[in-house]
Amino acid sequence: MSGDDPVGVWPLQPQPRVHRRFDPPDGPYGAGHRGVDLAGHAGQQVRTALPGRVAFVGRIAGRGVVTVSHGDTRTTYEPVAGAVAVGQEVAAGAVIGSLELVGSHCFPQACLHWGWLRGETYLDPLRLVGGGPVRLLPLWRDRPAPAGVPGAPGVSWPRLVGLLGAGGSDGAGQARG
Repeated sequence: MSGDDPVGVWPLQPQPRVHRRFDPPDGPYGAGHRGVDLAGHAGQQVRTALPGRVAFVGRIAGRGVVTVSHGDTRTTYEPVAGAVAVGQEVAAGAVIGSLELVGSHCFPQACLHWGWLRGETYLDPLRLVGGGPVRLLPLWRDRPAPAGVPGAPGVSWPRLVGLLGAGGSDGAGQARG
């Protein structure tokens, strides 16, 4: 998660299963998935991920859409039967409508297509809830490394480095260390 990302809430409660992840297009007309699909059920309450002002409520290509502006970004939710009005201020987690089955990306199941944009650039909305791309961090972070490797009891870091590093065996298949 980027240090610049606001902290948001999941638009479906309880925390939903991610049916399809973000797959940004290479260009403005390229193939991709410009948001995430969250598994839900028809009639389920949809909440705004961040505080903001409702910018759009209506139907586009037969789908109910709600867009909430958050300053330089905006979030989109579809297919949603809107329960808010354009210009209305909403708090993070406020109900903005209910999930519809018609227009679902996961038909015959209902799912919420949730998008996040800055200008015309699509962003991964899972970053708002700590579910963006996995970034591996050192096991110890800001603490000293443990004496053993998880899953390999009794193997110390120096021994592991010796086993995996160049010259880690004596040539006859016997590890040094």
